[in-house]
Amino acid sequence: MKTDVEIAQGAQLLPITQIAAKLGIAEDDLELYGKHKAKLRGGLFARLENRPDGKLVLVTAINPTPAGEGKTTVTVGLGQAMQRIGKNAVIALREPSLGPVFGVKGGAAGGGYAQVVPMDDINLHFTGDMHAITAANNLLCAALDNHLQQGNALGIDPRQVLLKRCMDMNDRALRNIAVGLGGKINGVPREDHFQITVASEVMAILCLALDQADLKRRLERILVAFTYDDKPVFARDLGVCGAMTLLLKDAINPNLVQTLEQSPAIMHGGPFANIAHGCNSLCATRFALKLADYTITEAGFGSDLGAEKFFDIKCRTGGLKPSCVVLVATVRALKYNGGAPKSNLGTENLAALQQGMPNLGTHIENMQKYGLPVVVAVNRFASDTAAELETVQAFCAKRGVQSALTDVFAQGGAGGVALAELVTETIRTQDGAPTFAPLYGLEQSIEEKLNVVAAEIYRAKGVLFTQSARKSLDRLQKLGFGGLPVCVAKTQYSLSDDPDKLGSPSGFDITVRDVYVSAGAGFVVALTGDIMTMPGLPAKPAANRMDILPSGEIVGLF
Repeated sequence: MKTDVEIAQGAQLLPITQIAAKLGIAEDDLELYGKHKAKLRGGLFARLENRPDGKLVLVTAINPTPAGEGKTTVTVGLGQAMQRIGKNAVIALREPSLGPVFGVKGGAAGGGYAQVVPMDDINLHFTGDMHAITAANNLLCAALDNHLQQGNALGIDPRQVLLKRCMDMNDRALRNIAVGLGGKINGVPREDHFQITVASEVMAILCLALDQADLKRRLERILVAFTYDDKPVFARDLGVCGAMTLLLKDAINPNLVQTLEQSPAIMHGGPFANIAHGCNSLCATRFALKLADYTITEAGFGSDLGAEKFFDIKCRTGGLKPSCVVLVATVRALKYNGGAPKSNLGTENLAALQQGMPNLGTHIENMQKYGLPVVVAVNRFASDTAAELETVQAFCAKRGVQSALTDVFAQGGAGGVALAELVTETIRTQDGAPTFAPLYGLEQSIEEKLNVVAAEIYRAKGVLFTQSARKSLDRLQKLGFGGLPVCVAKTQYSLSDDPDKLGSPSGFDITVRDVYVSAGAGFVVALTGDIMTMPGLPAKPAANRMDILPSGEIVGLF
């Protein structure tokens, strides 16, 4: 089979104006970025606002293997399949980050014959959103350090600066640095830090802002530091939020592209799901709901991370009402959760498969707690045997959950027709059923919310706080941030905070080592385990195999 980039390079793309026309969007409502990419102008939503929303479908997954389980590929393939069965559907995805692209994970445009194109542009600079977010974040950082240099009228304590610089690349050497060295003219010396752009609060803000005015209000609320007498300092105090909004004036508008089968796709924003809320932008989802009968979106990693945050943070913020959950499961991930070694996941192992099946059961139960119907997409890999696939589907049937085999990687939309038909029928029969509800109430304390998520989603017996985390928690409560939803940063490989606890562990405690507020984004982050906000490159980065030939052909990009 051809590589992803070879498949994408051979695709027949329609002009983006024709893709827009399928959705009833005129060319005047587009900001064109070449022939195959465009931004949706902000004024378009005002004209669509009174339209009824379509149905919202969330694609999530069980706990993955380190290689991933094809959740984005299934999302893209489901969108293609919807078109094949005559449904008006739009997929809404996150944008790729350059860190994973050049590191180990890969891009975020799907794979095989279920891709969003032009995949090379999308996985590289796309429409410049990542760079705009990086620039806005670093302008705020520069303004803070300049304030320290120019007399520090606010009395900022350099030891209590919370704001971090960012770049959209994996570079572990920048995690902890010293700035302002070299004498008085070069600034005030202090310890500083870098994080990857998709871990920044500016990224989270962009993805939760309703419009440009809301974007600016949220930027103003970023908590950047504390003073010597322990008073909070916000971004608005530094006077550059207008300039930051200016840098983001185009980035706030969602991007329109297409799939390999010329169905529409909106890609916008890209917060990490084990650091932030892991969903595409609220602007993009709201656009899609007005433009199509079905909006198919995804949330990063397993349902214990992305889906929980999608429901408890994004849906709550935007007033979204999902209609169905598609839970992606693979034979190899279930065998991995059942104890099979990573090197042997391609060999039939029914014992390990059965041992890992409780992981699927837990994720099904978790999604049902939100009052939503769940269908399981069994994403087929070439190494899966008939006995293994039958075992997974029999488990789903025993739990009263319908499932469908998908093979969109090899077959494109045709390999997702059964899933598309199952999703639409599930939504049709669920109309009028009990409605979606978040897991906890905002009136609960931060600690109570964390305990609800830990008990109901992770199946932990309790939440432990380190001394420093407890101190931070008390401080946030006193500052008035107790009414915000919580965003737990933890490993994606386990329902617990320990990546080695596979399957469906129980009887464990979640340990929170730090708590901080993303006041502009509107949530409190609880850090568990060894989550890094600036990843590093592996021993053999994906960048080592990439090149561009004299002809202009790109090679090695997946």
